[in-house]
Amino acid sequence: MIKKCFRPVSVILLVAFCLLNFNVPKVQAQMVSTSQVIAEQQAVDQRARVANFMAQDDVKQILTQYGVDAAQAQQRVDSLSNEEIAEIANSIDQLPAGSGAVGAVVGAALLVFLVLLVTDLIGLTHVYPFVNHNR
Repeated sequence: MIKKCFRPVSVILLVAFCLLNFNVPKVQAQMVSTSQVIAEQQAVDQRARVANFMAQDDVKQILTQYGVDAAQAQQRVDSLSNEEIAEIANSIDQLPAGSGAVGAVVGAALLVFLVLLVTDLIGLTHVYPFVNHNR
């Protein structure tokens, strides 16, 4: 009985083996320097710091006072380059802490407002309705 099943099973296995895809994509490995790893981690940390700052209720309240939707502002911040995020994150770190926390929030919200205003004036975004766009 085993000899009867041997031939059909071997034919099925042969066909299945021929249908397998042996295409292996090329992989390029490179050495990664410590400075590259540190820079990538710093960029992730800075983005998280700015995202946490933007998630604060005080910041959202100030943005709505200026007529900016907090969700739209967060999307704009997410689209900033690593260098722009680093500037914002460093300015958050340099702001006074403690009793001047309200001033720090206002200053950082003003910085975000100015970044969005500049991108609006350049024509990259359309956040503020009072900016005239010549398109």
